[in-house]
Amino acid sequence: MNKNGLSYKILWLAVFGIAMAFVESAVVVYLRAIFYPEGFKVPLKTITDSKIIIEVFREIATLVMLSTVAHIAGRNFRERFTYLLLVFGIWDIFYYVWLRVLIAWPASIFDWDILFLIPLPWIGPVIAPVSISILMIIFSIFIAHSTQKGRDFKPALISGILALSGIVLILYSFMHDINATLYQQIPKPYRYELLVIGEILFVTAFSIAYVKRRGNA
Repeated sequence: MNKNGLSYKILWLAVFGIAMAFVESAVVVYLRAIFYPEGFKVPLKTITDSKIIIEVFREIATLVMLSTVAHIAGRNFRERFTYLLLVFGIWDIFYYVWLRVLIAWPASIFDWDILFLIPLPWIGPVIAPVSISILMIIFSIFIAHSTQKGRDFKPALISGILALSGIVLILYSFMHDINATLYQQIPKPYRYELLVIGEILFVTAFSIAYVKRRGNA
């Protein structure tokens, strides 16, 4: 694939991610009007009827759609995973951009949000998913350009271990406060140190893999 072809593909993946983010944010606007008419704030009122099941399957459907467009864009597993990182990151960031445009929320990147529901509710400040998504976009563009130049990006075992460790730390930071996520109590202060350490592990894992790839080029 030539450079222009890659740029064209990234452009349309970005368009899809931005449009998909608007759909997602529009649904959330309606949900908040129904379930949080007094305002969206912690502790969060739990949706207890059958609509929570619908919401879980909506999240699954969103992941399926993002994965599908990445699958179509890529030629093999590595390319497809790279494009999934890209479109997911763009979608996640613009989800908050559109909410800000539509309902002036979040007022700050430190506002709390329900991030995901599977397997337990994830909660945390907006800055957490946004900063992770920025890293996903940066990593995916570097990998895509590397692949476009014919340099196969194959992370070493140590990169995989570091990345997995970062994932575990960050997921723990989102899900460890069971009292807040399941029992509507005031959440404990967010564990920013876990987010920072996790992201440092991500950057280290990527840097090791990228430097190794350049050394073998």
